[in-house]
Amino acid sequence: MAEAQKSGLISKVIGDKRRWREHKARVKQLPPNYRDAVNAIERYLMYFGGVADGGSAASLFEDVADLFEQAAADGTPIREIVGEDPVEFVEELIRNYNRGGYIDKERKRLVSSIARAAGEAATDGGSAGR
Repeated sequence: MAEAQKSGLISKVIGDKRRWREHKARVKQLPPNYRDAVNAIERYLMYFGGVADGGSAASLFEDVADLFEQAAADGTPIREIVGEDPVEFVEELIRNYNRGGYIDKERKRLVSSIARAAGEAATDGGSAGR
């Protein structure tokens, strides 16, 4: 992959490089267990996040850092933050940052197409955003 393409892809996934570096510096300051949790969330988001644009992705990563910084300061246990199902926790974060994004649009399109194919009246995609 050409360097310009690679840089463009990185910007699309994580947003502005300066923001990303600042975010990573903040995460590095977290206690090890909180840092490990944030890194695991980041890894999941990188592979499965589907956040519509780099700016939204950067905001999401920064908000996760904010949440874990505050939790560490308050001594909040990690399970109290993410609950028993970390995947559902992260998926809910993604849903909150994807409103209007391509995944949300495709979910609505899928629901509508299936309703038409099944001979049902199409709705506005009520459960499309899951």
